[in-house]
Amino acid sequence: MELSDAAAAFAALAQKTRLDLLRVLLAAGPSGLPAGRLSAQMGVAPSSLSFHLAAMERAGLTQSTRLGRQIVHAARVDALRRLLGFLTETCCHGRPELCGDIANLLPEENPRMQPAFQIMFLCTHNAARSIMAEAILRQIGGTRFQAHSAGSDPAATPLPEVLEKLRVLGHDTSALRSKSWHAFTGPDAPRMDFVITLCDTLHGQTCPDFGGLAVTGAWPLPDPAKFTGNPTEQATMLNELYASLRRRIEIFTALPFTSLDRMAMKARLDEIGDSLSLAGHH
Repeated sequence: MELSDAAAAFAALAQKTRLDLLRVLLAAGPSGLPAGRLSAQMGVAPSSLSFHLAAMERAGLTQSTRLGRQIVHAARVDALRRLLGFLTETCCHGRPELCGDIANLLPEENPRMQPAFQIMFLCTHNAARSIMAEAILRQIGGTRFQAHSAGSDPAATPLPEVLEKLRVLGHDTSALRSKSWHAFTGPDAPRMDFVITLCDTLHGQTCPDFGGLAVTGAWPLPDPAKFTGNPTEQATMLNELYASLRRRIEIFTALPFTSLDRMAMKARLDEIGDSLSLAGHH
């Protein structure tokens, strides 16, 4: 463990409530506890608990995952093992084995608790580009990613030609609908890890707070509602839009998430948007 990582972990724990919270999560074991039960068990207000949990998750000491309508939190045992190893690696004149393997006293981490990345795709009307992106990521992202889409000024329904194109290409469109980005704010909403805008502007509006820790990126693409030409030409442009989105998402899902910090991830996300374009249709 790097000295800076150890310092960040100790700084995050330098508070009574957080120490108590870590002890409760360790006692709960690898399956963790829902936020509501944590709040009730510890007698800490949900807003305060969210603040402390966010600080500990940023330091890599806890992790959260969405299970149904609940957000479940668990101690990151592997991180605590590394922290204990850091504390004892120089003890006993450089012979830490004399202290015993303290890290092995901790239980094994539950691999099923590894959180899925929550991805939000945004465009103004949430009727075409973001709907396509949500469908593509749902199909190719497996259990590592949970796809969402929304708009600043949502349409009544997605564009029929977009839904038909997705159905023809083998996507399940039954759950796709246009929705406001406000449906993803508030205490019960999933915290987004990535927020990707797919249009140049969102009617001049500022994006809402999707959790404060989201990495943002911009992949500007043309709006299918503005495609011109005969039906064959419009179908060709829609095919190109789908292919461009799918390629971007394939590159995104292949990124080495565990080895990139926040700034590096932001740079890679923007590179994906800059490197691929729909030539002749901007």
